[in-house]
Amino acid sequence: MAAPRRALVVIDVQQEYFDGILQIQAPPREATLANVVRALEVAEREGMPVVVVQHELPEGAPVFAVGSDSWSLHPEIERRAMPTWKRVTKNKGSVFAGTDVAEWLAGQDVDTITLVGYMTNNCDIATAVGAEERGLAAEVLSDATGAIHLANEAGKVSAQQLHEVLLVLLHSNFAAVASTEDWTAAVAEGEALPKSDLGTSATQGRAAFAG
Repeated sequence: MAAPRRALVVIDVQQEYFDGILQIQAPPREATLANVVRALEVAEREGMPVVVVQHELPEGAPVFAVGSDSWSLHPEIERRAMPTWKRVTKNKGSVFAGTDVAEWLAGQDVDTITLVGYMTNNCDIATAVGAEERGLAAEVLSDATGAIHLANEAGKVSAQQLHEVLLVLLHSNFAAVASTEDWTAAVAEGEALPKSDLGTSATQGRAAFAG
């Protein structure tokens, strides 16, 4: 099997997720940031294409208003900026919606995207689903992504529960889920990450909850 042709997609590692109302709650945001940086270092070492995305809303918006602190990339990412990065802004969940990211990836002969950044419960899952529609394999790094607590008329869920459940969901169909360490090893070996499928996950789920 041919080695995956990966691109690292860094999704919305912006100040809003560190000191705004959308602060990442699980896993610990500083730990996830450190793993995003590790992934960038691997990408640089391996000559991997990198896409860096920022969510952007109009001036005056409560979050991600263009030019605001909320909109700004975290300094740990901005100071590592490389001229080879594909930098793009978006105003929807998926990095593919309303952007030229898919075309750029095709121009780089990419067949697999590795997702890091925020949030597991919004832009990460939307992008993984969008990758399927475009014939791209997706990988999600479990410790370089994160979620927030949610509560509304439908109920409530903690960030940890949300993150863990969505990773199981993603791994069952839409993306291979792995730690940054395991992904780094797979990159070094030129291997794809193992991924489950819906049938296998369903069978194992029935066994896990039998009785």
